[in-house]
Amino acid sequence: MQLKLPPAPADETMQLRVLEPGTFDLPQEQPTSGKRGRRKAPRPSVLARFTAVAGARLAPFAPFARRMRPQYPRPGRADWRRWVPSWRQSLGAAGLAVGISGMFLSVAYAATDIPEDLNTFATQQDNVYFWSDGSPMARTGWVRRQAMPLKDVPEDVRWAVLAAENASFYSDPGISVSGITRALVRTVGEGDTQGGSTITQQYVKNVYLTQDRSLGRKFDEALLALKLDNQMSKDEILEGYLNTSWFGRGTYGIQRASQAYYGKDVSELNVSEAAVLASLLKGAGLYDPTLSKANRERAVERWEWILDRMVDIGKLSKAERATYTKFPEPIEQANQYDTGKQSDYLVQLASQYAKNAANLTDQEFDRGGYQIYTTFDKDRQDELTDAVTAARGDVRKDNPKKARTAHIGASSVGADGRILAVYGGPDHRRQGFNESNATTVPAGSAFLPFVYAAGLEHGVVKERDGEATPVTPQTVYDGNDAVPVTTPEGPYWDRDGDRVFAHNDDKKSWGPITLHDALARSVNTPFMQLGMDTGLAKVRGTAEAAGLLRSSFGAQVPALSVGSATPSAIRMASGYSTFAALGKHTEPYSVRKVTHNGSKVALNTPKPQRAMSGKVAAEVTSALTDAYRNAHPTSPGAASYEVAAKGGTTQDDKAAWYVGTADDVSTAVVVYRIDLAKSLEPLPLDGIAGTPNAGVPYDIWSSAMRIG
Repeated sequence: MQLKLPPAPADETMQLRVLEPGTFDLPQEQPTSGKRGRRKAPRPSVLARFTAVAGARLAPFAPFARRMRPQYPRPGRADWRRWVPSWRQSLGAAGLAVGISGMFLSVAYAATDIPEDLNTFATQQDNVYFWSDGSPMARTGWVRRQAMPLKDVPEDVRWAVLAAENASFYSDPGISVSGITRALVRTVGEGDTQGGSTITQQYVKNVYLTQDRSLGRKFDEALLALKLDNQMSKDEILEGYLNTSWFGRGTYGIQRASQAYYGKDVSELNVSEAAVLASLLKGAGLYDPTLSKANRERAVERWEWILDRMVDIGKLSKAERATYTKFPEPIEQANQYDTGKQSDYLVQLASQYAKNAANLTDQEFDRGGYQIYTTFDKDRQDELTDAVTAARGDVRKDNPKKARTAHIGASSVGADGRILAVYGGPDHRRQGFNESNATTVPAGSAFLPFVYAAGLEHGVVKERDGEATPVTPQTVYDGNDAVPVTTPEGPYWDRDGDRVFAHNDDKKSWGPITLHDALARSVNTPFMQLGMDTGLAKVRGTAEAAGLLRSSFGAQVPALSVGSATPSAIRMASGYSTFAALGKHTEPYSVRKVTHNGSKVALNTPKPQRAMSGKVAAEVTSALTDAYRNAHPTSPGAASYEVAAKGGTTQDDKAAWYVGTADDVSTAVVVYRIDLAKSLEPLPLDGIAGTPNAGVPYDIWSSAMRIG
């Protein structure tokens, strides 16, 4: 039995309203009770609007897109053919791949920035030091590199490198697509990684990237090379490349390579020698002809190819190429720039002076690239070193036990302030401090000329607040031993309440003696009193003006006049050179010129200053000339008025000096003893230095001054 229900009316809420085409069912405006405006539909999102617009624009391409859509297996095909894409699908896939790759490369190029900081190792250079004649003396730094401006590299040398590495350098965009492809294949296959890079790419690798062989590094290299080629001139890139490339023998840059392989600056290379250096860029370990016979064969073959290649690209004439038939053999590898022993002392002096005179910080100087042209005379340096070495040998032979604690400092300084030679010690690597620059022991009677000069320059005052009385070389003083030291008020008393007496060497009394003769015979007592009469402040001022440092002076007591100050050998030589320069003093200096990568660096070079009158300086020189003649009557130098010198001793036998000038050069030599393992207090010499005028100091001095 079926139950019948009456038909229900349609539910209007469930009915769908179908709009007529082209019509819109907009909501009707509802009456408001006094409110303005109407209710609006929510605004579609940006994505929805973009999709709508893009859909409308791309609608015409929909059929083509449907045809390009892969259908696998392909309908209407049998067997393996069902899985082969159609030509339309293949073309579309290729176009899509090219588009995506291009977009990726464009984004990567735009996002690539040239690093501001170069590799530290790529920019580090060494500092090179030269003798006064311009020949190389030493180098310092971890890397053998000296940057050279491109303008100083001959054009033939540049093109030898370009012919070997990248002949199209000036026309390419910074990369070689074919070369990169070959390099990638070799890298993936772990084969030969050489080649495949332009000079721009090699420069990028040298200064911005690591040396690993990964695909990522190759990609970075190519992008940086492209961007660098757009931001730098070709000449700038070539200059950077030539200054950062590895050439073997521990050298970076073509300047240092030229010096290492041919012993000359790059500006002096000919095209044949340049071709040899260019061949090294392919691998110095394989092409340095001095390493093996096989290397030489490879080097000769590549040398010939590079010269022929230069002819092919029009950078070398056939006539000139025909003249290069003999392989230019490089010099054997040598450590001519390494420091050691005496040269370390010279470098120490020169580097410190260069930094101060050029206002360079330690950090700036340590980055390297400086050429320091010193004032050191190689011949004089060798003679001084040989003289001290011989003297050390004699002392060691005669007094082996005492010789172990013996120290010798020596220096030669020109009248114009140039430091010509120094002896700093047996070996800087075993004894770091420089004997020639050490302020360790008193000057003793070698200080007397400064007291004499002060007296002649300023006169003496015998009464309190009295007028100064002129002093002449013929002024007479008491030359006896144990003469009491006096002041205008009477005897001089020390802090212990004891009277102070002046003493001569060996307690010898000379009676009344002129000041000239007192200096000529090294009589101490007249000068101890002369210092008091002149004024110790004036004596000290004269000595400082002549070249001694303020820091070398101690208490201002009568002992100052007999050499209580502790000057270095350099300063003593400088002080005596003031007499030879007729009273004008020039601060001693060890560097005459500094350049940085070939460009001159401004130096604060010392200028001569008047320390005393020329007449006073001439009289001191005259007395020192007689001092030398009296001590060495048979010496060849005694016949010359140009030799002015004297020995110096201390009353406690702690030091022995010999200082003097000849031919506008002043040399000071000091001998003393210190047991560095126990104390820094000087020990008595106990005779190892010999006599003042015929001992170790004089022997060294006469050899260094070339006086027989």
